Amino acid sequence: MMYWNGMNGWGYALMMVGNVLFWAAVVVGIVLLVRYVGRSSPSPMEPRLPSAEELLAQRYARGEIDSEEYRARLDMLRGSRADA
Repeated sequence: MMYWNGMNGWGYALMMVGNVLFWAAVVVGIVLLVRYVGRSSPSPMEPRLPSAEELLAQRYARGEIDSEEYRARLDMLRGSRADA
């Protein structure tokens, strides 16, 4: 076993504090990196919810509503968006 000459209690304490600070910095760096990468790109597994106009267009395409009702609801959606 190798002994360090001149290493007293303060030397061991400073070495231990330095080691803890180093590993804390590594962990914080990894956490920040993961949060940055996760925020910058949307998850491909997360489905995107369709907008109100897309839902209305799908209902019109399926024949659930006629063209008159589609136009009236579309105008209402666009009008309420302009008001907000």
